[in-house]
Amino acid sequence: MTETAIGIIGLLALIALFLTGLEMAFAMAIVGVAGYAVVVGPTAAVNMLANDFVDSVRAYGITVIPLFMLMGQIVFNGGLARRLYDSSYKFLGHIPGGLAVATVVGAGVFKAMCGSAAATSATFASVAVPEMDRFGYRRELSTGVVATVGTLGMLIPPAGTLILLGIITQQSIGKLFVAGIVPGIILAILFVAVIIGWARVNPSIGPKGPRFPWRDRARALPELAWPALIFVVMIGGLMKGIFTPTEAGAVGVFCVLLVTTVKRDIGLAGIKKSTAEALRTTNMIVLLIATSTMLGHFITAADIPNDVAKFVADLPFQRSVTLIIIFAVYLIGGTFMDDLAFLILATPIFWPAMIKLGYDPIWLCITMSVVLGIGSIIPPMAICVFIVKQVTGVPIGVVYRGVYPFLIALVACLALLFLFPDLVLYLPRAVMG
Repeated sequence: MTETAIGIIGLLALIALFLTGLEMAFAMAIVGVAGYAVVVGPTAAVNMLANDFVDSVRAYGITVIPLFMLMGQIVFNGGLARRLYDSSYKFLGHIPGGLAVATVVGAGVFKAMCGSAAATSATFASVAVPEMDRFGYRRELSTGVVATVGTLGMLIPPAGTLILLGIITQQSIGKLFVAGIVPGIILAILFVAVIIGWARVNPSIGPKGPRFPWRDRARALPELAWPALIFVVMIGGLMKGIFTPTEAGAVGVFCVLLVTTVKRDIGLAGIKKSTAEALRTTNMIVLLIATSTMLGHFITAADIPNDVAKFVADLPFQRSVTLIIIFAVYLIGGTFMDDLAFLILATPIFWPAMIKLGYDPIWLCITMSVVLGIGSIIPPMAICVFIVKQVTGVPIGVVYRGVYPFLIALVACLALLFLFPDLVLYLPRAVMG
């Protein structure tokens, strides 16, 4: 039996283990170590198990994860999201679908401090949907926009997706953060365009709210200014080379903790809860990274990445068509398991093929993030949709009806990145070289 055949059998066994309900990390560890033992040898497999786990845990790049997770949890538990929403509404509530537009703006700012698409959707499902109910918004729009705004978390730094991609593909996390800014803003603008267009065609779906006087808007500005200032400090420091992504995370945690403490939004109990939740999420991510590394070594030993790269490179299509085929595999795979989980599984296999096509690796990481954003809201494994359904109790069919119009914006954003790669690449080249 050839090494490639052993690799294919291992991947099929991995899928079978997923279907049994076994945790992904354990399934990858079992297949990775067992497959490596068959291809290379039992002693080498044991050494790989120890080395990969230790190397993954002590890698400097991992330190960025707990810091941004802690920052997001402090923001979440400190109630900052509700005030962001209220402040945005004072400026935007009077336009068609204004509450939904305010949700996009508020979620965009919140996401810039949180890093989690799921947390963003969960937060605004509990905050925004009741407010839109109060003003007579249809549930299709209110739940659809809340489920979709979490996808901004795939692009706007500090994006957890970009952190994982940077670690897996060995790209600069700082450059990925900077590269995600313009596409994230474009996607937010496209979301707003969908909302306003939908509300103009069908005014009953998102009726106008009251127009607030400027004195009320002026009083709301500080609630928007603090998150914006923290974001500028973190990303500005990264762009100027003042500190590394890990140091940016530390600065962000300090700033958020300082603001929430001074404003008495969070106490010792809240800090303890935030720390515990951040550590729990970090442990899960680090375990996934360690076990995916083991699986990656088995896949590499079985020569699957080279075979896939050669197969893809030999396809009789233009390179853009070939890349779209690979992205379609990501979408299909993401319908059977969590999108981030499939990202960790599939990227070591397809990354060499995508690089061989001649695309810039930073551009690839950003476009892959948009693809994952699409995958996070299409059935059947639409994690953001499930979260909104769970929090609001709205039937999942209603949520999906509200999500579908926003898929147009996601696809349009992906098309723009294909047509104009400098939307991704100009900013990191200009400020980071």
